[in-house]
Amino acid sequence: EIGLRYDLTVPFARVIGMNPNIKMPFKRYEIGKVFRNGPVKTGRSREFIQCDVDIVGVKSMMAEAELMIMAKDIYKMLELDIFISFNNRKLLSGIIKSIGISEELEGTVILSLDKLEKIGEEGVKSELESKGLTNENISKLFSIIMMKEEKLLERLRNNPPNELIRQGLKELDELIYYVEASNIKDICRFSPCLARGLEIYTGTVFEIFLADGSISSSLSGGGRYDKIIGAFLNNGGEYPAVGITFGLDVIHLALEHKNIERNMPAAQVYIIPLDTDSLSLNLATRLRRQGIPTDIEMNKRKLRKSLEYAGKQGIPFVIIVGEDEVKRGKVRIKNMKDGFETEIDLSKLELFFK
Repeated sequence: EIGLRYDLTVPFARVIGMNPNIKMPFKRYEIGKVFRNGPVKTGRSREFIQCDVDIVGVKSMMAEAELMIMAKDIYKMLELDIFISFNNRKLLSGIIKSIGISEELEGTVILSLDKLEKIGEEGVKSELESKGLTNENISKLFSIIMMKEEKLLERLRNNPPNELIRQGLKELDELIYYVEASNIKDICRFSPCLARGLEIYTGTVFEIFLADGSISSSLSGGGRYDKIIGAFLNNGGEYPAVGITFGLDVIHLALEHKNIERNMPAAQVYIIPLDTDSLSLNLATRLRRQGIPTDIEMNKRKLRKSLEYAGKQGIPFVIIVGEDEVKRGKVRIKNMKDGFETEIDLSKLELFFK
């Protein structure tokens, strides 16, 4: 059968399988186009671009914490205020099992609970009833999951009903330890109903939302999937893995809603040679090797035209490399924002932009 690519995880599993000599732990990121077969709305397009970041070969919850810290830093750079909802699938599965719901119904119950934020308590209860759950089971389930988060964790820690809950609590407590140690607790919220829907998750799950709720869809989401790579490769190996995905389209939409401009020029410096082409090319190379994004005029346009071009591109600085200045070991630098020009020694050029 032929289908459209729905995620970047399965192709990643193939990469691991085709490269058995990869040293673990292995970290990677990938940006690609994917498709969804589900309801579409603002922030949820049929075709969209996402960026995945994955860590393979680490069982510790430190890997989840590292991804959550990275996400916080990224959204801070984007000037978007966010919060991270997190849960553990073992914990959720253990709660469902503890009230007597059959294993056959567990997956569909999790899918319904994952809609709590979207359709509300009554909507989820109605959906569970239509799936064959008894009113008694539904009442028991909601009496647990609707408890205050701290009270729920305290109750489960004091008397864990089954091994799944014990394992889930152990992983959750380890994650909370790293979250607190990393000073990101203020943006993290334990959400006992969060499931991420997908069956691939085996432990931690998390989603990232705008703090003001202006877009209801999550900007990012991820979790631990310790079994999918091994199952895909069917080689008996263990591949503990955790990943996060960034929905670039919904992030762009969030930036638009906030009227945050992100049109950064490709270059920070534009070099204009005035009969000094070879020297100017060497200067561009010097600046680039110092990590300073630099472009150079190559079409021999007049100085005025070259300055107009740099202005339209939003390039903040122009270096004018004239023969007379070069003979004195200097170049002219023009600040395109205020129009101020200054001369600087060629030997000190990099320092000006540091």
